Amino acid sequence: MAFASVWNYCVPLTILTVACLVRTARCQAVQAENVTVLEGGTAQISCRLQNYDGSIVVIQNPRRQTLFFNGTRALKDDRFQMVLFTPRLVRITLTNVSVSDEGGYFCQLYTDATHHQVATLSVSVPPETPTVEVKQEAVEGGEVELSCMSPRSKPAATLRWMRNGREIPGVVSQQDNAKTFSVSSTIRIPVERKDNGAALSCEASHPALSGQKRIRHYRLDVYFAPTVRIVPPPGILREGDSLSLTCSVTGNPLPRNIQWSKINDTLPERAEISGPTFQISRLNPLHNGTYLCQAQNNFGRAADHYTLLVYDNVSVTTTVPPTPTTQPITSHPVTPTLLTLVFALDPKDPGAVQETHSAVPYAVIGGVLALLVFTVICVLIVTIWCSVRQKGSYLTHEASGLDEHGEVQEAFLNGNDASQGKKEYLL
Repeated sequence: MAFASVWNYCVPLTILTVACLVRTARCQAVQAENVTVLEGGTAQISCRLQNYDGSIVVIQNPRRQTLFFNGTRALKDDRFQMVLFTPRLVRITLTNVSVSDEGGYFCQLYTDATHHQVATLSVSVPPETPTVEVKQEAVEGGEVELSCMSPRSKPAATLRWMRNGREIPGVVSQQDNAKTFSVSSTIRIPVERKDNGAALSCEASHPALSGQKRIRHYRLDVYFAPTVRIVPPPGILREGDSLSLTCSVTGNPLPRNIQWSKINDTLPERAEISGPTFQISRLNPLHNGTYLCQAQNNFGRAADHYTLLVYDNVSVTTTVPPTPTTQPITSHPVTPTLLTLVFALDPKDPGAVQETHSAVPYAVIGGVLALLVFTVICVLIVTIWCSVRQKGSYLTHEASGLDEHGEVQEAFLNGNDASQGKKEYLL
């Protein structure tokens, strides 16, 4: 009966893998605790004793090599340290833990029979920040293939691609490397020029990170052909001015060489080129022509042109004819009046000519002159018409008088009467 009572006392301890030894109606037991630790950390392996009477206690590693014998070091591995040895608790520490240290550590109590308890050491390997690899380059109008990789974790890490807060589904693959896992997630997305510089991210989550994430940020590098635009100078250019053109170039990769040329001609001697800038000092009409800026990269080429037109600084002189006199018979010589009007180029419309501003009201003077000329012309016309009419009337009367005198003379000589002679004349 006494033996049965002692056995019943030991049965609950077998649930915790307890070794019981019966000696003088007493039960000695040893209990070990499982441990989980991060790789590189420090593990504490504890063996709890019950009713310890000074028996031999041995601690062994998973390869059944004895680490400690009653508190005395047996294996030369400085990573293991005995930190506590009491009748109730035996504790050792293992520093710089690696996955190779995983397994069951034996807490053994040697009495008449040998019994042991196994403490399982588990090592968790959190993932490092994942890496991104470009499987296929991003070219405008095509697709880019990106792979996010976590080469080592335990248990396997979870990878997700994100863009602007939204997940991009990827193809996940996993490989078992003995006690660790490597994981990768690959995506393929179409790209355009506007996607150059777009922000993507690959997130790795793991139980050992306590809800945190290891994130790798990546910016899309989209290749595209260049674009070229010449920035023209403001306003118009006149002889003696300086020309400065800037060639604005975009592209990926950005073209390094920018070429300036003149269509159907060579560049002027005074032309200065400094990268995207083209300059000509002291312009003259010989510099007129079309200038070209060109750039290219591995994905195409582009060009833009600028037509230069240099204007002369000239003045336009207008001479108004002399005003005719109103007296055609006796007139005094009239001195011609010279009216000089100076015109200038309109800066908004280089082809137009406009009158320069002055304090003299030229519009009023012009109106008065036009009215005066019109009046003089009208008077001349009336005078000439009256003169011609008067002279014609005089000649008509004179001819009529000569005709009558001749008829009378002829009648007197011929002895005929006047009336008959008149009729014959008329016939």
